[in-house]
This record gives sequence, C-alpha cells and structure tokens, in this order.
Amino acid sequence: MTTMHSPALEVATRPRRRWPKPTLLIGLALLLLLLAAALFPRALAPFSPTDFDYEALLKGPSAKHPFGTDNFGRDVLSRVIYATRVDLQIAVFTTLFPFLFGTLLGALTGYLGRWSDAVVGRIADLVVVFPFLVLVIAIVAVLGPGLTNMYIAVSAVGWVSYWRLTRGEVMNQKKAEYAQAGRVLGYSPGRILLRHLLPNAVTPAIVYLMTDMSLGILLGASLGYLGLGAQPPTAEWGVMVADGKNFMATAWWISTFPGLALTLAGVTFSLIGDGLADALRPRA
Repeated sequence: MTTMHSPALEVATRPRRRWPKPTLLIGLALLLLLLAAALFPRALAPFSPTDFDYEALLKGPSAKHPFGTDNFGRDVLSRVIYATRVDLQIAVFTTLFPFLFGTLLGALTGYLGRWSDAVVGRIADLVVVFPFLVLVIAIVAVLGPGLTNMYIAVSAVGWVSYWRLTRGEVMNQKKAEYAQAGRVLGYSPGRILLRHLLPNAVTPAIVYLMTDMSLGILLGASLGYLGLGAQPPTAEWGVMVADGKNFMATAWWISTFPGLALTLAGVTFSLIGDGLADALRPRA
C-alpha cells in the first residue's frame, strides 16, 4: 500500500524559515558604518585629527568643517572619525578577555562543582561587593592612566558576569540526556565539556557580550572624560566630550557630536544583541 502525501500536508510540515529580525539587520548595517570609519579614517576624514589651525578656532559647523572646530582649530568631524577606531578597540578589549576567561572558568566550575565552584564563587562575591565603576577607577588609579591599564582593570572585574551565565547553563546542560549518554559511552570529561556542554551553554554569554560592548564603550568614554583612559592628543569620544565641556555655551558642537557618536555606537551593539538573542533562542 502506498502512502498519499498531499501538498497541503507537505507545506504544513515543512520547517518555517527564520528570517533575521530587523533590529539585527539595522545593527549590522550600523556596525559596518562604524567599521568603515575605523578601518579607513584617512579616506573619510577631510583633515588630520591633530593638526592645529589657529585661524579657525571655535568655528561653528560649515561647509568646510561640517562638525565645526575645537579650541585648537582641529576639525571635529575628522577627530570623531579617527576616534571610532579607538572606541571600537575599547569595546573589543574591555569585553573579549572577560568573555574568554569568565566563560571558560564558568564552564569548568559548573561541570566540576564542589570545592572549585565554592572557591571561585567566594572570589566572585568579593568582586561584586564593590561597585563596578568604582573598582575599575581604583585599579586604574593605582596602575596609572592609559588604555592598557584600563583593559587590565576591566578584565579583573568584568569576568564575573560571564562566569555566572556560563556556570548556570553548564550546570543545567550536564543533567541533560546527551551528557549522560556521553558518560556511558566513556567520553572523557574534557570532551564532554568542550565539545558538547560548552557549545550549548555559551549562547547567553555571547548575547551578553554584544550588550557589554556598548557598556564598554561608555566605560572607556567615562574614564577618558576623567583623564584615566585614552590620553591627549589621541582622538577619543570621551576625551573630546571633556575637551568641550568648558565651551558648551559658546561652542556646543565640540562635545555634542562625539556624544552623538557614543550614542550611535551604544545603539548599534544593543540592536545586535537584541537580534542575536532572538536568532539564537531555541524554537520548538
């Protein structure tokens, strides 16, 4: 006897294609714009970001200087474009090391449990007792201002969130049937953890990574504003906002346009994080 298949039944049982959310597409488009500015600043910037022009001090937006000039006659548009590379670098290095360290440590302690989980848990509790920004500022103040010391300070504090996310997911995944089947088949703990548990548990950490990048840019700008991050004459959005704080009444553009660039970068990574959260969410 042959089985009849109706076209309607085939359409009903065919898996539905999952299209990316508009938020993810918009976020990726904005990210490409930021990457273009970071990779090709000389092609996009009309002037050098460090050249002084004493004949164009505090000039407002014009055809020659669309974003105006600062108190040294430097073109604000050029400095905003060149600062994109520095701030994207801050976004990557303030999140990459905490992500790698926290995720691997969370997977290890979540799988082994017992004393290792207890020891790392007490260290994490000690870190989160202090406010994040206050602790980072204290570490940078001890090590000295600069981007490298800022990366060290953030890495020493920021791993806790990734550790907690991955640890909880691994503790749930190791109770699943596929993990128990791996033990029955004689797989080594390392193989079960790295090849089976971690790939299924890392999704929340990846989604949080994109959101954390926007926070990393804001943190870098905050430390730059306080003089603890990027140092002059390096073009960085937070430093530029600080440079224009004394001229807000007469030259608002010096701080406004770097602030808008900060907002755009934060929105970009937030949209990507929201889109990834939906795209990586398991469906029935």
